[in-house]
Amino acid sequence: MPATPQPHRRRRTTRLLAAAAGLTTVGALAAALPSTASAHDNHGGHGGHGPSRYQDVQLLSFNDLHGNLEPPAGSSGRVTELQPDGTTKTIDAGGVEYLATHLREAREGNRYSITAAGGDMVGASPLISGLFHDEPTIEALNKLDLDVTSVGNHEFDEGAEELGRLQNGGCHPTEGCYTDKKFKGADFPYLAANVIEEKTKKPLLEPYWVWKKNGVKVGFIGVTLEATPDIVSAEGVKGLSFKDEVETINKYAKVLQRQGVKSIVALIHEGGFPAGTAYNYDCDSPGAGDGVSGPIVDIAKNVTPQVDALVTGHTHAPYVCTIDDPAGQPRMVTSASSFGRLYTDTTLTYDRWTGDIARTAVRSANHVVTRDVPKAPDMTRLIDRWNTLAAPIGNRAIGHISADITSTGTESPLGDLIADAQLAYGKELDPEADVALMNPGGIRAPLTYAAKGGEGDGVVTYAEGFTVQPFANTVNLQDLTGAQLIQVLKEQVSGANEAAPKVLQPSAGLTYTLDLTKSGADRVVTDSIRLNGAAIDPSAVYRVASNSFLAGGGDGFPTLGQGTNDLVGEDDLTALEKYLTANSSATNPIAPPAADRITVLR
Repeated sequence: MPATPQPHRRRRTTRLLAAAAGLTTVGALAAALPSTASAHDNHGGHGGHGPSRYQDVQLLSFNDLHGNLEPPAGSSGRVTELQPDGTTKTIDAGGVEYLATHLREAREGNRYSITAAGGDMVGASPLISGLFHDEPTIEALNKLDLDVTSVGNHEFDEGAEELGRLQNGGCHPTEGCYTDKKFKGADFPYLAANVIEEKTKKPLLEPYWVWKKNGVKVGFIGVTLEATPDIVSAEGVKGLSFKDEVETINKYAKVLQRQGVKSIVALIHEGGFPAGTAYNYDCDSPGAGDGVSGPIVDIAKNVTPQVDALVTGHTHAPYVCTIDDPAGQPRMVTSASSFGRLYTDTTLTYDRWTGDIARTAVRSANHVVTRDVPKAPDMTRLIDRWNTLAAPIGNRAIGHISADITSTGTESPLGDLIADAQLAYGKELDPEADVALMNPGGIRAPLTYAAKGGEGDGVVTYAEGFTVQPFANTVNLQDLTGAQLIQVLKEQVSGANEAAPKVLQPSAGLTYTLDLTKSGADRVVTDSIRLNGAAIDPSAVYRVASNSFLAGGGDGFPTLGQGTNDLVGEDDLTALEKYLTANSSATNPIAPPAADRITVLR
């Protein structure tokens, strides 16, 4: 049973934190405010008659950083911008050295500025952070002056106790301290309103937090997606339950209202899918919220009107939309893509007379974290310090590639490569291994041909491999009947995955047709499924390799959790390293697989 993380320590004296247990009721605003005051005051409003009625509050936000301290490589480090003439251009983006500069410049001249995040700050991180259990990322977020964040699903990758350590500090329980200084933990609170300890029946971490300045109060409620247990290992969520996002937010909005906090922002680690891929796509065209779909739409439509804005995440998509609340009034819903490539700048106009946000005045836009600004020196020093510690491990060459091996698309070249690596490793464990399946969500970055450091073009380093597969899942073998294997393929597009299909990446020899003109499980054409050219025999037994997360039924594949005769191997990165080392060299690099194992009909 995971231990309860202790309440967030209030170290930063310039931050006015109000925990759920300690927040006192606030009375009505002073009646002495002049009735004629109406001008917006961005600089404190301290004129001859006291503060103005309206005060603009800047809300800077981002989400899904995933420990990307250095500029992400390949497509993971680019955003698409829509041009006035309808064309698009690609912009290199991301890296905390640049994110820090952009956020600091954005705050200039704004005395009332809050920085918040929508979860997945850590987890699935590159080597510079993941090797050290994401302590470097927490240090970077402290330097970014992050005020508050919700938890995301990846905050639970290593379990509740480790999340508590990231919040409260202390050296790693098994690996100890990485430097001569004790890890201090986060200066900001992680909010987990809908994450309940089954033992205590209480939230694992603080459910909400209140920012205060000169009488201005803005409350934040943080939740992660209710389906977190479906996409995190069972060990990571052991002893926890995850409640409905809307019910939880509405519950704590009432709590804040009773305590006199009328301006409320929800930080929700769940998101949507805009119809356009450009970061500046207008998802309010033709009407409010018409250009975005996905779980966040229903959430936004049902969260109480007491909440004034929604900062979201999880889908790694960029959008700034207005979606009507249950009262039919427009409300801002934002997401800043992922990996620190964008940040959102929202203006919340606070009414001192009512203590609420004047929603008709809310403005918001996403901004690119371009790399044409000076690097923040303190972030450069942080990156250099941790890279020095990681270099002996990270710089080791593990293979060679002839071109970029990408990770996007229904079937990706990198997905096929990883599946092939797992099948090859599976055959080392058991020569009877037949096929391997890899979940696309477990592939966190492409392999890029251009050298990132001094290793040379085409060289794959251990650090790059770690960035691709950072979860330390084991490669497992299990027996499935042919009927079960067919069912697994159908679960890609049905059940929990029907609305957002998760197409498993197949090893060489497994082929079939995916007909997207059909619906549900029928999208997998059963008669087309072949293994090494032969039809799948429903009554035969097949030896299937997959990572331990999938083998446990994760990602909406319950049939994979029903396999028998389990055999557990080493971690998946070891399998990839062995495959690259055995099948590539400087003179004979691996070429990107053709990604032609699944025939897609649209």
